[in-house]
Amino acid sequence: MPPSKPQDGIALRPTTAYVDLDALESNIAAIRQRVGSGVRIMGIVKANAYGHGLVPVSRALLAFGVDTLGVAFLEEGITLRRAGIRAPILVLGGIIGNQIVHFLEFGLQITASSVFKLQQIEEQAGASGRRAEVHLKVDTGMERIGMHWDTAPCLLEAAKRTKHCDILGVFSHLASSDSSDPTFTRLQRERFEACLAAVPGPWPRHLANSGAILQHPDCQYEMIRPGIIMYGVYPTAEPIATVPLRPVLSLHTRVVYFKVVRKGSPVSYDGTWVAPNDTRVVTLPVGYGDGYSRRLSNRAEVLIHGRRHRNVGRIAMDAMMVDIGRTSAFNGDPVVLLGRQGDEEIRVEELAERLETIPYEVLTSISVRVPRVYVGQAAKALKLNEAVA
Repeated sequence: MPPSKPQDGIALRPTTAYVDLDALESNIAAIRQRVGSGVRIMGIVKANAYGHGLVPVSRALLAFGVDTLGVAFLEEGITLRRAGIRAPILVLGGIIGNQIVHFLEFGLQITASSVFKLQQIEEQAGASGRRAEVHLKVDTGMERIGMHWDTAPCLLEAAKRTKHCDILGVFSHLASSDSSDPTFTRLQRERFEACLAAVPGPWPRHLANSGAILQHPDCQYEMIRPGIIMYGVYPTAEPIATVPLRPVLSLHTRVVYFKVVRKGSPVSYDGTWVAPNDTRVVTLPVGYGDGYSRRLSNRAEVLIHGRRHRNVGRIAMDAMMVDIGRTSAFNGDPVVLLGRQGDEEIRVEELAERLETIPYEVLTSISVRVPRVYVGQAAKALKLNEAVA
């Protein structure tokens, strides 16, 4: 929850994302309960930890017992290393050969998605006198990166012949594990098993993402890769809620202007909304420049004094307007864009539905110009209660 006093947070900016680390810790405990103590957890913190703040969230996850971290790109791993985080970090995305030296320099684990790339890693590691830490990527149906499952045994054979690489895992990515139809996920798992059976090895396996953790326990192997469920959001609107989750992020702002808009007056760019009657409209200092999508214009609701009110007119880069009808609101009054106020709640899944997208996009779209403030007892214990990403 955000600070209770109205003045708290205004020194930073009226529009603020609050990240509840107690909720994050609760979600990790619930995931651990789901998979058991013998399964390692790779916490996925790519895309600024799904909008929650890369470095502070990574520190918190490690404090909560997550074993290793996963990012998408080399620069994310370097950011974590430069912040002093020494835990194992796997870069899940594809690599270009001239990046390998930086993986070795910063001690980051590399995804080898072909025999050629593995050879590049082996050569660079040998030339530098350092050992490379590698995970082998098998494509079982995503068609993104990785060798096709039926040819990937040659990648596993090549890995056995390396002299300068430590093979720390073999993995694949599930394309539809959150679907109510398990057919394709089962096919991907069968392909993964067939590839591994062709070239047995001692390497840990990881396949389960958030959807699989929720509904495919046979995909959980030695390590899992939770992403969005760590942050308290289900990947679909109708999930199998086998893990109880608490939303971690809430998005708040404050009223900065109040006016009476006369009947027939258009509001904002292009006049897409015209007041049907005399009404009261407030302006909020948040817009698409903060990641509150312009596509929500005339479609979304916010919470003011515990009641829902619809935004009206085009959402601008830095501001949006809300029709409050005959109710009242004053400059500085708190407004909830995502989260709970009184008995009402606006969830990420709701905004995703209005945008005809997925919750992932809503969270990762929140701009870096929105301060992140870390709250809860865990934030105090980790001294992150005033940290800003």
